[in-house]
Amino acid sequence: MSPKPEQIKTFIEEELEIFGGPLYMPEQSENHDMETRPLSKEIQSLGAFEDEIKNCLNCELGSSRNKFVFGVGNPNADLMFVGEAPGEREDNEGVPFVGRAGKLLDDILKAIDLSREDVYIANVLKCRPPNNRDPKKSEIEQCEPFLLKQIEIIKPKLLVALGRISATTLLRTKDSLTAMRGQVFDYHGTDMVVTYHPAALLRNPNWKRPAWEDFQKIRDMYREKRGEQA
Repeated sequence: MSPKPEQIKTFIEEELEIFGGPLYMPEQSENHDMETRPLSKEIQSLGAFEDEIKNCLNCELGSSRNKFVFGVGNPNADLMFVGEAPGEREDNEGVPFVGRAGKLLDDILKAIDLSREDVYIANVLKCRPPNNRDPKKSEIEQCEPFLLKQIEIIKPKLLVALGRISATTLLRTKDSLTAMRGQVFDYHGTDMVVTYHPAALLRNPNWKRPAWEDFQKIRDMYREKRGEQA
């Protein structure tokens, strides 16, 4: 019996999640003719920063989005999670990590004695790419400074990249998720670790055990950086 198209799609997604693939598609001739405004250095609150950038049209995603997905959580969080980009539910609600993947993330946080109110959650991109495709290089170049400004304001002690795309985008690497897990990276002066995206765990429950091992280490690192006993 031949595999169904959705089975093939799931298999490819799982293989890419673990073993990697191209970082993003080349865009040699792309030109959006949009002016990028410099960020205001004086802004030092998330609310003011969101007001400044929520109408961004610096790339093509600005004209196709439904809602700008800035981020959610504790503005003084010591632990910050970074995903790839909003999906359909996030684009409709304006909040990162909702739906089944968001519920799973909430459950994992609860298992390590945390909640959304304790951490901050954001994405590399603030607008949904059409059909949830991978981010383009030009979109990353426009949107990553927003993430860096959020990190500057929040000042987390530990960053967690959720999923291979988020990690390879931020670290400018083509390494596999397997190669990146278990390491501590420096992202512009902040320690960062890499683990599975919750959506990947829903596709393949076999990854839940290694993901749980990652989150136990994340919990211990978080407590250590806060000066708490493990």
